[in-house]
Formats: sequence, C-alpha cells, structure tokens
Amino acid sequence: MNKDRKRGVDETVGDLPSARKLPVMLAIVAAMFFSAINQTIVGPAMPRIISVLNGMEYYSWCITIYLLTSTIATALVGKLSDIYGRKPFMLIGIAVFMAGAFLCGFSGNIFEFIAYRGVQGIGAGIVMATAFTAVGDLFPARERGRWMGLMSAAFGFSSIVGPPLGGWMVDHWDWKWLFWVFLPLGFVAFAMILALFPKTERRPPEPVDYAGSLVLTLFLTALLLGLSFAGGEAGWGSPRVLWLLAAAAVLGIAFVMVEARASSPVMPLSLFRNDIVTISNVIGFVMSAGMMGALIYMPLFVQGVQGVSPTYAGYVTMPMSVCMVLLSGWIGRQITKTGKYKRYAVIGMPVMIAGMLIMAFMDSVWQAALGMAVFGFGLGMGMPVFAVTVQNAVSLDQLGVVTASSQLFRSLGGTVGITVLGTIMNNEMRRHLSASFGGDASAGAGAGAGMADGAAGQTGAAFPLDTETLLNQPELEAYRQSLPADQREIFDRLVDMVRDALDASLTTVFLTGAALVLLAAVLVFFLREIPLATGRGNPEAREPAREKGAPGKG
Repeated sequence: MNKDRKRGVDETVGDLPSARKLPVMLAIVAAMFFSAINQTIVGPAMPRIISVLNGMEYYSWCITIYLLTSTIATALVGKLSDIYGRKPFMLIGIAVFMAGAFLCGFSGNIFEFIAYRGVQGIGAGIVMATAFTAVGDLFPARERGRWMGLMSAAFGFSSIVGPPLGGWMVDHWDWKWLFWVFLPLGFVAFAMILALFPKTERRPPEPVDYAGSLVLTLFLTALLLGLSFAGGEAGWGSPRVLWLLAAAAVLGIAFVMVEARASSPVMPLSLFRNDIVTISNVIGFVMSAGMMGALIYMPLFVQGVQGVSPTYAGYVTMPMSVCMVLLSGWIGRQITKTGKYKRYAVIGMPVMIAGMLIMAFMDSVWQAALGMAVFGFGLGMGMPVFAVTVQNAVSLDQLGVVTASSQLFRSLGGTVGITVLGTIMNNEMRRHLSASFGGDASAGAGAGAGMADGAAGQTGAAFPLDTETLLNQPELEAYRQSLPADQREIFDRLVDMVRDALDASLTTVFLTGAALVLLAAVLVFFLREIPLATGRGNPEAREPAREKGAPGKG
C-alpha cells in the first residue's frame, strides 16, 4: 500500500498510463485557452481602447510589447523547463498573466497600458512554451499531431468566442472588463495544473546560462525598439534608430559567442546544425511576419474603412476561426494516422496566400469575411505541422529548448512583421492623404476646423480627421450631429477621403503580407521529412545532419 502511494506521488510525466494523460491534457488545454481567450477578446476592441486612451500613434506598440515580452519569456523558459520541469513554470505563467490582465484594467493612460500588456506577455510566453512542450513529454511524435491539432482547435475556439464577445463588451461595458471577465478561469486553470500535472523527470543539475539569457534579452529589446521607432515619426534614418539597430547587430554577434562557450546554453547553437529545425524556424519566422503583421490590421479595415462597430467587427474574424478549428483537428488526426506531415503545409500555404489576396482587394465586409475563411482553411492545415517537425527532429532531452526556439522565431517574426508593416501603412497613409489634400498630409487633421465655428456649442477648435477618429465612431457621429445640416455633406466627403486613404494603405499592407507567406511556401519544399517516432524520443533525431540532401517527399 505504501509502495503504491509512493509511486503515485513520485509519478512523472513519462510514467503516466494512458488513462491519466487525458485529464492532464485537459488541464493543459484549460491553461492555454485562458491565455488565448484573453488575447482574442481584446483584438477587435483594441482600436477603441487605444482611441479612448488617446494613444493611436502607439497602436503598434500595444501589440509589439506583448509579443516582445512573450518572445523573451518563451526563449528563456524553454531551457529552464528542460532542467526543472514544466509544472512550476506553467503555474508561474498563469499567475503572471493574471496579474498583467488585472493591472491592464486600471490603466490610466497609454503608457501604463503598454507596460501592463508587457506583463501579460511574459505570462503568455511562459504558458504557451510549456504547454506545447508538455505534449512532447506526454506523447511520442507519431501521436503528437492529434494533440497539437486539438490545442490548435482550442486556440481557434477562443478566436470564435473572443472577438464577438470583446466587440460587444467594448460597445456596452467599460473596456476594463475585457481584461477582468475571464480572471476566474485563470484560477480554475491554475488549480487544475496544480492538482493534475505530474512532475517532470529531473535532469542532473546544470548551471543556468545567465550571460546568454541577459544578452538574448538585450538583443531582442534593442532590435524591437529600433524597429518600432523606425516605424514611428523618427524614421529609419534617425540616429536613435541607427544606434539601436547597430546595438542589436553587436548583441546578436555577442550572443552567438556567449552561447558557443556556455556549458549549458539557453539556446544551444547545435540545434541550428539540424536542417529540419533551422528550415522549420525560418518558415515560422517568415510566415508569422506576413500573417501576424497583416491580420492585426484587419480591425482597421472593418471599423475604420467600413464603419462597422466593434460588436459586429468581431464576427468578421469568426469564419477564419471556424475553418481553422475544423481543419486543424482533422489534420492532426491525419498526421497521427499516416505519419506524414509535410504535404499538409505544402497545400495549406497557397491557400493562406489566396486568403490574403482576397483581403488585399476587398471592398466590403462580406469579402473580408470570405478572405478570413479561406485564410483559416490554410492556417488550419499548416498550423499543426511545424511544432511536430521540430519536436520530432531532436532527442527528448532537448524538447523544451527546441519548442522554445520554434515559438521564439514565430513570435519574433510576428513582432517584426507588425512593426515593419506598420511602417509601410503609416508611410502609405501619409502618401495617400497628401495626394487627397493637395500635397499636405496633415490637412486632414484640421479638416473640421472651418466647420467648428458653425457648430452649436463648439469652441472653434479643429476636429482631427485621421485614423484615430475614424475608429472612435461615437465621437465621430456626435461631432457630425453637432454640425449645421448644410455642413454635414462636406464633412462626410472629408471622412470618405480619409477612409479611402486608409483603404489604399491597407491594400499595400496585405499584399506585402501575402508576399512574405509566399516566401515561406517556397521554403516548405526544402523541408526534409523523417518518420515520426512511435516511442519517447526519436532515434533518427540524434544525428540530424547525417542525411542532409534533397528535400523530403510530402
């Protein structure tokens, strides 16, 4: 009896019988869903929140800081969880994410909001890194496709529920409740992980790579700050941007040198001698740059160009989520059944490109929904693939760090994509406004000034006609109603001119995103496919470079 009790207490992930793995997976999915729903519920409401906080010029920062901190957390936690186990980091991640969400609701200005979003990002990075790695702990590579598909479906479900709920809430409630409404789910996820998740097999103690962790953090920070400032008013040629990008280059070289000497590197350079890991990570980087950088601007089209309220704007993203849920679950089962995975990425990538091309030339809400649906089909086919490829390409003792590297490249790609495409959008917006207002891009900012004197109760101050006011529809409509009837038609024409400029700018953004996904699609053909392991660890993964050659067959 005592022996059985001791065995239960000391039971590790690798020792779990199949019947015990299902409740553990439910706990993992609950933690991941909590993190995901808190992201998707905010998406369609973000333009309104930032407009209320008077920080539209920092729009990309509110997204970039979240991705930056989550990227850093993901990179650092991968190696640590290999040494100390997944469970403590999942609990820490949930707690940090909850603290960030709670504080976001108390933001009094855009800078506080950005800081608290950064805290949220740290928690999200920890949760996502450990959740996907835990699947590798529980199941052999041949079975991971099914569970990766399930986790993708859970994320997709959060994308179905979150946007319309977030849009409705920001129209009818105070925006702070977007960050507070799901906090009880966080407590549930924390309790489930604490009670159900077993300990991971402990490895012999290893020194923590503090130097590598510090240099990696500084490198990512310098790179993202440089890109963000370049996308703002500073421009790419400003001394501040040039110094930051130069610092990022120096720190990148320093990181390689530090990791080459480290006895237990936070990101082992040996991983990148594995052609499967390297190509998969490059694909993830390029695909995320195009995908995240473009899709994050969909609310600007739906709300800013089409004038749809956040409540209904959330429904536009629903077709993508539904298609992704349906396809990712089925693709995961097919990967487990056939042992093949490359073919699904080969098919899925062109479908994603087709969806983005529809978005580039859309001129109505239903076309936006169609583009999202097509994109969702492609995303559902490709999403479960790349997590499986990198985990299958290494031995079990590198599972955490290789999963972290995969998520690091995807997150960094998304962050770079948002920043670079944000720069493109801002430049295009200035160009189109300049053409519309006779060579003066700032003319729209004072377009309402001449009307203000005739508006009852108005002070004569200029009413800015820009992207920020287009997204704050109640304020825009209130000002319109305050104008005399003979001035409303002129005001409407001015609003239409700004909307046309935003529409044309977003076309360039989506086309650039499609071009990046096309590059990722080409790289898929160079991805070598090896058999999926049926036991814990993959014997073929121990010598990954010995069979380099022609791309594997799909």
